[in-house]
Amino acid sequence: MSLNLQDIPRVKTITKADFLKHYFKPQKPVVIERFIEDWPAYNKWNLDYMKSVGGHITIPLYDDRPVDYKDGFNQAHAKMKLSDYIDLLKREPTKYRIFLWNALKEIPELQNDFTFPDFGLRLLKGIPMLFFGGRDSYTFMHYDIDLANIFHFHFEGTKKCILFDQNQNPFLYKIPHSLITREDIDFNNPDFEKWPALKKAKGWVCELNHGEVLYMPEGYWHYMRYVTPGFSMSLRAIARNPKNLSKAIYNIFVMRNLDNVMRRIKGQKWIDWKNEQAIIKTQNRL
Repeated sequence: MSLNLQDIPRVKTITKADFLKHYFKPQKPVVIERFIEDWPAYNKWNLDYMKSVGGHITIPLYDDRPVDYKDGFNQAHAKMKLSDYIDLLKREPTKYRIFLWNALKEIPELQNDFTFPDFGLRLLKGIPMLFFGGRDSYTFMHYDIDLANIFHFHFEGTKKCILFDQNQNPFLYKIPHSLITREDIDFNNPDFEKWPALKKAKGWVCELNHGEVLYMPEGYWHYMRYVTPGFSMSLRAIARNPKNLSKAIYNIFVMRNLDNVMRRIKGQKWIDWKNEQAIIKTQNRL
């Protein structure tokens, strides 16, 4: 048995009007296959190019270890020169990923390689974020703290993306006061005996290849697995739905601070309690 996932619709390219009508307004995901072929990045951006322009930079790395109460919010697990990291990606599988890296601040010439596309949403121009990963590395199932509309542009290799909307929360073993599900769930090959509620979850799946763009609507859960080494860039637009916008404000100003305070006061007991609550709450809903 596998997750109940339907293929994310794919289009070759799209007009602003069609994007707004068919995907943004109904809040449905889409893969746009040939939208950025006129960008210099389409032909230039690969791991070797990133190594040549930014190899000297020391970058923060993350792996798939469970959350520890001592870790700060999004605190890195290791650091490495980008050149050494890219050599590692090409040499062997590694769990280390670059996550939420504002590379364009540190490598300004990258800004000449793309333009901010007009999808009819105001994209935040100060925070284009880059994400790198080695073969079989993955991000935990999570949604973004600001519940933004995300455009995820993939470069080099292949990446598997599984998405769920917020309506699926009752079935995903969501950790309270957090943006993640239970970290011991393997969304690539889930154990339904251990996690029976997942049978009821309905989601989306795609494989992203070089130059393709995935639109993830507001607050969508996403699990990303690198089938081969590669990297992606995310551009985002603020949530427009008032309910999502108020959730984003709560997450940033209340939830994150509450979680940090409780980690300091209760330590690992707080993390363990949250993990237990994820199971109890999900089973109660079932």
